[in-house]
Amino acid sequence: MEEPQEVSSRKDGRAGDIVVEKFLVDSMKPASHVQLACSGQSCAFPLDGNELCIWDTEEPPHQLMILKGHRQPITAVTFGSRESPLLVCSASLDCVLVWSLDECRQEELQGRLPRGTVLGTLLGRVLCLRLSPDDRVVAVCAGSRVLMLDLESRSPLAELDGHHGPVTAAEFCAWQTHILISASEDRSFKVWDHRMGSLIYSSSVLTAAPLLSLLVDPRSQQLVAGCTDGQLWIFSLVEGHHYRCVTHVDLRKKRESFSTRRAESKPEGGQPPSTKAPETGEETEVALPVLSLAACGCAFLSETARCLWIGSSTGLLIFNLSSFELEAVLHYKDFQSLSIQVAGSCAVASRTGGGEALCLLTSMFGNETALVEADPAALLRSQQRPHPGPDLSVLPSSCVLPTSPLYLGLQEKRTKQATQKQSAARSIVKDHPLVFHSKIRSSGYTAAPCATMFSPKTDFKNDGKRASKCKNNYRCKECPVESPAPSKLSRQLAVACGQAALLCMQYSAGDGQQLACGLANHLSLVCNADLTGKPAVLSGHDGAVSSVCWSHDGRWVLSASQDGTLRVWSVRSRKPALRLGKDTFPTPVQSAQFYYIDAFVLSSSGPEVQLLKHHIDASNDDLRRRLPTFRDVPGNRRLPQLFLVPAYGHIACSSGTALSFPAHVWRWAWRARYRQKSWCTPVCRLLTTNATEITSLSAVNDFHSYIVLAAGRNRTLEVFDLNVGCSAAVITGAHSRPVHQICQNKGSSFATQQSQAYNLFATAATGDGVKLWDLRTLRCERRFEGHPSRCYPCGIAFSPCGRFVACGAEDRHAYVYETSSSTFSHRLAGHTSTVTAVAFSPVAAQFAQTAVFGITCKHKNQQVWEHVVFSREKTRA
Repeated sequence: MEEPQEVSSRKDGRAGDIVVEKFLVDSMKPASHVQLACSGQSCAFPLDGNELCIWDTEEPPHQLMILKGHRQPITAVTFGSRESPLLVCSASLDCVLVWSLDECRQEELQGRLPRGTVLGTLLGRVLCLRLSPDDRVVAVCAGSRVLMLDLESRSPLAELDGHHGPVTAAEFCAWQTHILISASEDRSFKVWDHRMGSLIYSSSVLTAAPLLSLLVDPRSQQLVAGCTDGQLWIFSLVEGHHYRCVTHVDLRKKRESFSTRRAESKPEGGQPPSTKAPETGEETEVALPVLSLAACGCAFLSETARCLWIGSSTGLLIFNLSSFELEAVLHYKDFQSLSIQVAGSCAVASRTGGGEALCLLTSMFGNETALVEADPAALLRSQQRPHPGPDLSVLPSSCVLPTSPLYLGLQEKRTKQATQKQSAARSIVKDHPLVFHSKIRSSGYTAAPCATMFSPKTDFKNDGKRASKCKNNYRCKECPVESPAPSKLSRQLAVACGQAALLCMQYSAGDGQQLACGLANHLSLVCNADLTGKPAVLSGHDGAVSSVCWSHDGRWVLSASQDGTLRVWSVRSRKPALRLGKDTFPTPVQSAQFYYIDAFVLSSSGPEVQLLKHHIDASNDDLRRRLPTFRDVPGNRRLPQLFLVPAYGHIACSSGTALSFPAHVWRWAWRARYRQKSWCTPVCRLLTTNATEITSLSAVNDFHSYIVLAAGRNRTLEVFDLNVGCSAAVITGAHSRPVHQICQNKGSSFATQQSQAYNLFATAATGDGVKLWDLRTLRCERRFEGHPSRCYPCGIAFSPCGRFVACGAEDRHAYVYETSSSTFSHRLAGHTSTVTAVAFSPVAAQFAQTAVFGITCKHKNQQVWEHVVFSREKTRA
């Protein structure tokens, strides 16, 4: 057999190089738009038009094997799924052939010409070939049809006709071999049952550009479709999801943002790759067609990450299917050793048993075909962000430093405990009489008592059972980790009417018996978790209540309002025990919560994070009083300044006029203005990087933690370490819009999690979905985009077991995601408008073996806000 004349093999690559060109073949005819084939051990491409060239990629490499059998130029090539025997199928205008490479090599060694098996003739121009997972059926995409051919009987099985344009790609489903998915230039994809020859699902028109490539990922059970304009569409193939769209990605924008992040992460402030033409210097828009998609088996990332190779005309991209972000970008023009700078066709595959990837390229404007070996681990290392600093963890790994601002709270707590122990020791000492002489009769100590005042009743009948409602309420069992997500509507409660909006909500820490809600009508509500009884109203703010937070002991409720004030309420007396206003905060408070097991109050005001030491005492100081002002007296009349109380039931004003009020009104006004014993003092203030205004704040209060998370108006996330008292890390460009909520996986007393799971936190931004982050790596590990949230800020929440993330949406539904999947598992209906806040109950087995899940939503027309509760269905323990 005559070997090709223009074949050059290159072995000048060194170990550790990112890209090495293995060989280059110069053909007589171009193959710029031909489907190429590449596997872990071989690659196949057309040579001189109608000859099929096979190159063995194993070391040491074998000679090129030329297979002749086509008379017309080859238009598509594909490999089989099984390694032994390895099949290759090729198609041209005259016929479709299938070859067994083992038999072809044996015939070549014996000096005979290898021959292929003819499956069909004169089928038309074939743009795509695909062999089934069992290598028994081949799908031939000829024109707008998909022909199913049997390899054993060499006869057609079915003809799938339904596209309105040429079919460009086809993929078999790995876990359902009878399912075939095809994509066409009509900008849609279809799902077929090729055994029955029937259509299962037909998508709508996805984009304005034709679809070029498909990939079915068996691990995540997702379908990835690529377009000629650089758009990537991801759909869920999970049973019951009805092929819903998970996300839509613009690769050009992702590449630009990736280049910007790389430039910002360089210490010397490097610039992103230029897109200017070399001669004119003008910026040109580089096209990014998705020519091929392949799985990336790189172990450099986390074990949960699932990455893809995206082959384009200008380079290779590593795309993370979990976070929907680019991990690395390889431009052909950045490597002078590569002979092909602009590719017309591309096929990528990972080596068998190795991390390297093989990329087969054909030139767009020439006749060259090159095989390139890329090292994804070296590529990721070269483009990885530098480590932000020391290892961070929500769980503390060292003791509190004496210079830490948290040392004050810990020291006072120890002092308080020691004082309580001393007082307990003093109470043990018995009191002695003042007179110790027992012989003195006048003392009366030796005389018997004159009479018995009462005798306690001791004949109670006890059958060993205690009928206590409180005892039953607190008989809590541990929540099973594998418990299902909430899916059943349990109860619904309307908390307000008119223009009142329910903005935030939180279950009480520990027992989860109560639920606190913040409304836009300046009120806060505290109701039972099962929504029975009448809610308690906490009034006092002059603006909408933007956040509520429970103390760890469940005695106090902290509320922050848009009027710039912060109040701490007593749950029992339902009155404010502490008021903080403009004298404490220079700007209005955005977020506030209890911190370090109620030792501090953590708040954000403008660009500052403030740590406040507080003492709460609900009792009033009767010795120090302050005269009431006109705001203390109910009514709409604006009264002058009050300064004197001449008589009971009357008030004197500055003009000397005595105004009479009913006695109960006067008593209410006088009692409301007692000066309280609670106090609050600032401990430290931390300024964000670049003095950015803080939009959200989060910290753990259920256990001691030094980490505080803050989101800035400039789309950054900042991590503060209060053990050191400074900023520990900054994440730039976390979302495309400012983050409106940070939610940490704080766990629960009734659920057991792994210690590393507490390092997960989620962020939500309007129009940019929800991202799941890992504090240890400061990377986005997963992204949730199945819920619509384009205009309204919708809340998010972690389940007590840490397996689910819930979020609101604008389509009148609440979505529940599993942290191990990018698509939602449940879609909870029953609302009338946008779902704005969600909350999980910390006790999943409290209420009749159900877990309560609270949601608020808004009615656009009538402005009626509702409170809806979902619960899990009963399951066996």
